[in-house]
Amino acid sequence: MIYLDNAATTFPKPESVYVAMDKTNRELCVNAGRGSYRIAREASELIADTKKLLRDLVHADIDSAVVFSPSITISLNQIIKGLSYTKNAVVYVSPYEHNAVARTVHLVSQKIGFKVKQLPINDGFEIDIDKIKYEFSKEKPSVVICTHVSNVTGYVLPVSEIFHEAKQFNAICILDSAQSLGLVPIDVRSMAVDIIAFAGHKTLYGPFGIGGFLNISGISLGEVITGGTGSDSLNLEMPDHPEGRYEAASANIVAISGLNAALKEVNTEENFLKEKELTDYFIGRVSKLKNIKTFLPENIENHVGIVSFVVNGMASEDIGTILDEDFDIAVRTGYHCAPFIHDYIGDKKNSGTVRVGIGIFNSKADIDILISSLEDIAG
Repeated sequence: MIYLDNAATTFPKPESVYVAMDKTNRELCVNAGRGSYRIAREASELIADTKKLLRDLVHADIDSAVVFSPSITISLNQIIKGLSYTKNAVVYVSPYEHNAVARTVHLVSQKIGFKVKQLPINDGFEIDIDKIKYEFSKEKPSVVICTHVSNVTGYVLPVSEIFHEAKQFNAICILDSAQSLGLVPIDVRSMAVDIIAFAGHKTLYGPFGIGGFLNISGISLGEVITGGTGSDSLNLEMPDHPEGRYEAASANIVAISGLNAALKEVNTEENFLKEKELTDYFIGRVSKLKNIKTFLPENIENHVGIVSFVVNGMASEDIGTILDEDFDIAVRTGYHCAPFIHDYIGDKKNSGTVRVGIGIFNSKADIDILISSLEDIAG
């Protein structure tokens, strides 16, 4: 199989991830923070070390809280539902948001009554900073939530500029780094970001079952999930600790050990260069095929890892089925859990796009086979 669905989850993982998880499952699979015995302490130390690696990756201060959860979707629920809003609040999201943001913001807005607005984009499918300045001056942002890399088109959003403009109005700025952390550089020292949500199983090349968020600015969040934390157990209130307050339930030490191993392997610069080379190679080849339309940002430099396309006169789901059954190529088809952007790119007559998600374990040979297959399909 040629696996080109890395935007959904990267596969395979580095060998060290598999080794670490197997070793932990056999030798360290205990409840961290719930016992004073040796291997429980070792499990707690592993968690602390993994959080340090995450802070180091984004150049965060040692005091920045790192909260683990089973997935980035759960973390985004904790963040969005944990913020305080008024009915007069204005929450901005990009048109590229995943339903982990879009549905959650919609649900909270229905309950509270605040306004949700989309950040404007231009005809080249890129964020329009000048229009953002105007929109912000007209309706001041309370919260701005923005994905870093579109999971539909691979567009790298100018999040530093967006957040800079939002901070002129003291807005809370939240970054969804599901498709970027470990692939696109993130430096909180030069980015006005308050909270970064992350997924372990995507561009970090860790396993399923571990995500979380870094609370860079120490934003106060209400509790969304409550339960046992292993501390102050006679108290019905959740602890005041900036991490433990949001980490009810037993830690998934096996998944955390896999993430720890992945973080020790990740090289953001090398990963970006590898994926960018393969992405540009695919674009160069697919653009020569007739009957295929790609959806790319105007400035191709603001793009990496993901390419969406349609074949004229064919449903994208049918393309995916043919690639799978006839050529053993795995791609993703449909709307990719991103409800807004499809109104802009106009792919609904094809029932969404065919999405190629490139990873560091792919090769030009994989791309060549995909192109050959598409030549057969598209004519």
